[in-house]
Amino acid sequence: MDDLQNFSTENRLSFASDYMEGAHPRILERLQQTNLLKTAGYGLDTFSESARAKIRTCCAAPDADIFFLVGGTQTNAVMIDAFLRPWQGVIAAASGHIAVHEAGAVEFGGHKVLTLPQTDGKLTAAGIDACLSAWQQDENRDHMVMPGLVYLSQPTEFGTLYSRDELAQISRVCHDFGISLYVDGARLAYALACPENDVTLPDLAEYCDAFYIGGTKCGALFGEAVVIPEHDALPHLFTIMKQHGALLAKGRIAGIQFDTLFTDGLYSEIGRIAIVAATRIRAAMLEKGYRLAFPSPTNQLFPFLENRQAERLSEKVDMSFWERVNEDHVIMRIATSWATRDEDVARLIDLL
Repeated sequence: MDDLQNFSTENRLSFASDYMEGAHPRILERLQQTNLLKTAGYGLDTFSESARAKIRTCCAAPDADIFFLVGGTQTNAVMIDAFLRPWQGVIAAASGHIAVHEAGAVEFGGHKVLTLPQTDGKLTAAGIDACLSAWQQDENRDHMVMPGLVYLSQPTEFGTLYSRDELAQISRVCHDFGISLYVDGARLAYALACPENDVTLPDLAEYCDAFYIGGTKCGALFGEAVVIPEHDALPHLFTIMKQHGALLAKGRIAGIQFDTLFTDGLYSEIGRIAIVAATRIRAAMLEKGYRLAFPSPTNQLFPFLENRQAERLSEKVDMSFWERVNEDHVIMRIATSWATRDEDVARLIDLL
């Protein structure tokens, strides 16, 4: 207790999110090296082309179209709008990012988010099948929003993972009903690096109609790389991006970052650092008797805390508020990142 009270407020620990830092030093170095070069705009430069080639190789998708956008909410809004017709909506877990934490961006673009019950943040193939079957069989469907896309995230909002088998089953249902599957990969580096994960980039390219590789939360200053495995599946996406204000004039800034992330295994290393740190914290919390609200194996941990515990810990550690369970308990979030230091993990464990 004395140690906790005497802990300097000038040395607060930051575990609130995984995008609190700037960018990996290799990215900053590359941006500095190329700063005064003059290149084509809008992602048509040689750096962006190099990044695309590397991503295609990693995804085993040689014909894939790849576009660079700025952030996750923007990417989701653009891609969902591109896939859907005006009368269609997107199926998502009730806890999904587009349903909860994007301020209605999808609805603002004219498409309803059709939420389904989730288990640990995940949808099931059976649940999606039931939803699509119910719409098809409803005699009033012409008065209803038509499901036209399924949205997943890997990892989920709760830090949980879809298995390869689950992804394959959901993909099969989507294609049986003639709709598309789109995966939000804002934290994809941390999913790929997780020992419990069996979904690879080639798997995503095989089972998804589009997905994105997160940069903002995974070592970049900003940026997300959208991968559309089938060439020209969305032939006017460049123009749709322009309509949404999502076409970056200095596109090479995003291209350089992803070119760096996919050089010498950096994206994999970034994910591994966060997972190792989270694994240490998770083991310590369980050993010390803390309860975790969700079975998350990735870089996000969700301790179930008494109000007093949360208040005391928050005096020294920046965490994210997640959910108030009742009058006496809250769920907080602790997130590690590519830049989490061993000494900060040790200090957090001591504070616990």
